[in-house]
Amino acid sequence: QVQLVESGGGSVQAGGSLRLSCVASGSFNSAYCMGWVRQPPEQKREGVASIGVDGITVYADSVKGRFTTFQDKAKNTLYLQMNSLKPEDTAMYYCAADRRYGGKCPQDPNQAEFHYWGQGTQVTVSS
Repeated sequence: QVQLVESGGGSVQAGGSLRLSCVASGSFNSAYCMGWVRQPPEQKREGVASIGVDGITVYADSVKGRFTTFQDKAKNTLYLQMNSLKPEDTAMYYCAADRRYGGKCPQDPNQAEFHYWGQGTQVTVSS
């Protein structure tokens, strides 16, 4: 089993920044595709960003140039740095992981399927 715990969500004005963290524990090793998925109110989930064991990152078009995901492998922690936030970024953000891809993630974050999920952290951006 793998446990994922997110933190760092909150409320911010448009144009602001937030950094989300996700700590992985349990039977976790580096051979996972890890990603961030968000779900706006009353909308379907959207893959935001993914990172493979090789460090290659992929992003949804809606966040390219504004969001960056990176890992601290020594701490088993995944981060999502979110800059230039917009009201449409308001959503519950989930950290997720899966090893079915052998540590490499699909090129489209929306195509990634994840087995392990965190509890989510709310991000609210006001205009």
